[in-house]
Amino acid sequence: MSDAPPFPQNVIAIIWDFDKTLSPHYMQDPLFDAYSVNDKVFWAEVNALPEYYKRAGIHIQPDTSYLSHLLTYVQQGKMPGLNNARLNELGGEIELFPGLPDFFDILKDLAIGFQTEDFKLTLEHYVVSTGLGEMIRGSKIADKLDGIWASEFIETPAAVGYDPDSIPHSGVISQIAGFLDNTTKTRAIFEINKGVNKYPKERSVNDTIELANRRVPFENMIYVADGPSDIPSFSVMRKNGGRAYAVYDENDQKQFAQAEKLSSDERVNAFGPANYATGQTVNWLKLKVSDMAQRLQKNNNERRQRQVSRGPQHIDE
Repeated sequence: MSDAPPFPQNVIAIIWDFDKTLSPHYMQDPLFDAYSVNDKVFWAEVNALPEYYKRAGIHIQPDTSYLSHLLTYVQQGKMPGLNNARLNELGGEIELFPGLPDFFDILKDLAIGFQTEDFKLTLEHYVVSTGLGEMIRGSKIADKLDGIWASEFIETPAAVGYDPDSIPHSGVISQIAGFLDNTTKTRAIFEINKGVNKYPKERSVNDTIELANRRVPFENMIYVADGPSDIPSFSVMRKNGGRAYAVYDENDQKQFAQAEKLSSDERVNAFGPANYATGQTVNWLKLKVSDMAQRLQKNNNERRQRQVSRGPQHIDE
């Protein structure tokens, strides 16, 4: 049985993809620029890997094969000395869409505006990405986030017979520590839903937890992303009462068509440009956050009223 405390369910969570959602480019672009690597060549090689390894009877995961190929570039001297600190540093060069990172604070302040003396409300921002966690932690948006799920690298692996109390050695990245693909991103969503990220020792994503005991019910969640690769996450949100929103680059007609199809196929509740300074996306997210905050405020008032038993009243003859 879980030892996690009961939750007041007064948290709104906005879960963001990263590439083409918060940034108009792939986050690896500053990395390629720093090492004079042709990004088009790199991604062409990555896209050809599944068929290449298939000839040897090896099945690889297309969503995450780029991680192994990055390590190959490091091992073969194309990215000499690349370590996690350098990835973090390069994350600061990632370009963000208009309005970011300020819009994250605007949404948080909007939710806090619905607080009362007896009702505390918070809004949390999470990034769930198949990209590189260390680059996200180095980005200009990092200090606005309440959590990050992404792919990670080990520098120097633990040796056979290593001392578990020792500190891992630093070095160039050499192994994949963990990764997210387009399907396992949904696991992160359930961890947020069940409060596993806040109470990892008391809760597991595989625990059976009644809806009333989950930290962030799905109806208090919004998932924002850009493309078909996010369909599993969109589906989880829609199926469980959350909100799904697709964004597109205003300067890219193909991305617009992609987002429009997600909407027409009822994969998302709505869609709009990835412009967080003004316009449709800003208005939609503000509206949904306000709707959620008002509902939570109302639920809190009703709960307080049910907890109060009225005393005896004078009866007039």
